[in-house]
Amino acid sequence: MAELNLKQITDKLNAEFASDVRKLIFWYDAGAEFSSDIESIELENAKVLKLERDNQFYIKYFLEREDTTTNYLIYAPFPKPALKENHLADTIRYSKEFFADRASLLAVDLGIDEKYKPVLQHYIKFFGSKERTQKFYELEIENFNKSIIEIALMGVLCKTKIVSFEEIVRTVITDGDIEDNNYLTEFEKFDLLKPFWKMCEETFGYTDVSPTLNKLVYALFVTYTSKVIRTELPQSWKNYCSYKSGNIIAFLDSMMNSLIFKENFDVLSDMVYSTLNGDTIFDKLNVNDYSDLEIFKKTDIFILKWLIDRLEGEDTAAKLNGHSIPELCRMRRKMHFGQMYFSHYYILENAYHLIMAARFEPQKSSLDIWKSYVAKDHIVDQKYRYFYYHYDQLANNSPYENLRDLVENIYTNRYLDPLSVAWNRAFSECKGDTGLIKQHEFYNKFVRHAKERVVVIISDALRFEVGQTLLKRLISDEKCNASMNVMQSVLPSYTRFGMSALLPHKELSMSEDYKVLVDGKVCDDLKTREQVLQGFIPNSRTVQFDDIKTMKIADLKEIFTGQEVVYVYHNQIDARGDKLNTENEVFSACEEAIEEIHTMIKRLTSANNTRFIITADHGFLYKRDKLAESDKIGGFDKKDAFVGRRYVVAREAVTAEGIGTVTLGDILGNHDERIISVPIGSDIFKVAGGGQNFVHGGSSLQEILIPVIDVKTNKAHTETKAVSIALVSLIHKITNLTTNLDFIQTDAVTDVNKETTYKLFFISGDNEKISNDNIYVADKKDEDASKRVFRLKFTFKNKKYDKTRKYYLVAYDEKNVLEVLRHEVQMDLAFADDFGFNL
Repeated sequence: MAELNLKQITDKLNAEFASDVRKLIFWYDAGAEFSSDIESIELENAKVLKLERDNQFYIKYFLEREDTTTNYLIYAPFPKPALKENHLADTIRYSKEFFADRASLLAVDLGIDEKYKPVLQHYIKFFGSKERTQKFYELEIENFNKSIIEIALMGVLCKTKIVSFEEIVRTVITDGDIEDNNYLTEFEKFDLLKPFWKMCEETFGYTDVSPTLNKLVYALFVTYTSKVIRTELPQSWKNYCSYKSGNIIAFLDSMMNSLIFKENFDVLSDMVYSTLNGDTIFDKLNVNDYSDLEIFKKTDIFILKWLIDRLEGEDTAAKLNGHSIPELCRMRRKMHFGQMYFSHYYILENAYHLIMAARFEPQKSSLDIWKSYVAKDHIVDQKYRYFYYHYDQLANNSPYENLRDLVENIYTNRYLDPLSVAWNRAFSECKGDTGLIKQHEFYNKFVRHAKERVVVIISDALRFEVGQTLLKRLISDEKCNASMNVMQSVLPSYTRFGMSALLPHKELSMSEDYKVLVDGKVCDDLKTREQVLQGFIPNSRTVQFDDIKTMKIADLKEIFTGQEVVYVYHNQIDARGDKLNTENEVFSACEEAIEEIHTMIKRLTSANNTRFIITADHGFLYKRDKLAESDKIGGFDKKDAFVGRRYVVAREAVTAEGIGTVTLGDILGNHDERIISVPIGSDIFKVAGGGQNFVHGGSSLQEILIPVIDVKTNKAHTETKAVSIALVSLIHKITNLTTNLDFIQTDAVTDVNKETTYKLFFISGDNEKISNDNIYVADKKDEDASKRVFRLKFTFKNKKYDKTRKYYLVAYDEKNVLEVLRHEVQMDLAFADDFGFNL
């Protein structure tokens, strides 16, 4: 019982007992409505006696013999007995009776109109519990009618916090057993089951002579499906269709996009799909008809199979509902089950771009080849890297085996080998003079004239296209200002040579026994590199990345304070790629390297460093398929030669087909006439040990083109904002239950204009949601505004709308939970609510 009701009763009784004359008041509570509350009543001038059916003689004796002066309230939790059975009848004649009508008290307390008192009386059993009644009060309802009272009663039983029938249905179908549902048992106990099913009909159009939760859920999902697909459903599903599609779409969208209910949504989706034989249904439909459907995860399987078939057939022009293969992959990734099939769609999107590379034609001159590679051709290597990165994420990638074979064949035979052959021939012809900055010029070009402390991060095997990915990551950081140059590594492109070339020096050379010399000294470990560096810059040092990775900021400051140049050596990619048992993890290592370097820059910025240069000692070639033994280059003299899988340095050139040569002097700018022989394709020399998938040392663009990323960071706070959206469609009146609206993402995503996610829907002036939710991920980076226009489809609830009331389109930034758009519209739906007929 609510406290207000008790206060009313207490006040009334205290008023009765206020006189000086002794009073006995009998209260027969026929329904025992107040039995749990009677102990809480505090009377000022009286005591409470509890009457039982079998203690009437005692009470009579007590009142008339033992205590004849005290005022008493005699409470009986049962109906007043008939006269011949009531042994207190004569006592009652000179006493007084008290009547407390719970329904009346509730109506007064809650401000419920007298005409709804019968509704309260009908459900008076519900109010027999003090806890239930208190929960009813806590809903703080302002306006009552029969439906609101019944919804509130159901809401208390479902433990919802608001008076919403949709919230009740969500709770009922997601919390507990749908077959033997505890909430429905409670509804039946309090005579609320019939109102529940009636409201299901009014809200969702679900009617059935024997309604069940299972069939209600079928109706919800099937009706939603019928409105999204572009064809008719078979009769077995049409039987479940409802005429209240707008309400259903809004309801399921809110569940699907809810952090609380989305996992329950998935369970219900699977149940409906399995029980109603979804595989059989969708197998007979055209994939084009349900490319926009997102409420069943198995539809993604059908779409993925369609994509695989198109790509295996190299049908890159194929479209679904006007969406190209990359557009479809991006669109489906953003849908409800997109996260589940995230890597699948990335595999296919990257495969598409690699298949397009089958038309690749390399440029002719070395200058044109590397400029084209820097501008666009490197993207093929990037797509190849991400194809395998996501391919390896799958526990079962067998559906993509044929596609993988096709991708591997195109990448190797139609892109990598033609590019390598064209480049290496041009490289030999120009004797390595390609117009690129040379690696041994690195210090003088990029470090020597710096006016502030420079942290040089040298990441082993960070090839150009991986550097491009890192650059984008840094540019998206509002505290980084980053740009990238490109540099040609030394040849052979291996670690000791590349690391030495990056140090300051007067002369770089190779000894007769093929040791790399920096100004005549061997320099192949951290200590000797530091000695060389300090010979040019006394206030400098070298450190291993792993040694400082987890250091406290205070310790980092101690290392860097007072230094002019610090070389940091990072080894993630080469460390994994160069080992036979981990070389196929190299693309995962690339992602980790990008993450580690970005994180390190942020940490070092906190340690008072603001200028960074990121580069590499060399790049790498990677192919998933190993070469057959017959494809390896052999038959050369290994005596008095320096041999790697991708190079041979000797007095004589390797005389075999498919070999390019330059002299060591051409590379180092000296008079060393020893010859560097390299495969002009992607083949390797036949040497013992090591892997075959990950290789470097040769002169392919992937091996010798390395990034030089210049980064300046800002420790101060940088203002950023989420990219905004705006309505393009000039709309002030809604005239259809289904409406398409055009929007624009007003800004491109940049380092200060951040990506975010918006939820858009329509509401009434009193905040009732009247449409489905639309989720839009604002992630477009296009400078061209026309490419940032997008269209959303809104489906409205089937109900009567008042032309004189205000309705609004609203948009919320999901990440910040802020309303960012509110556009007033008039709802002018002349034939809403199914032409006025309750069909």
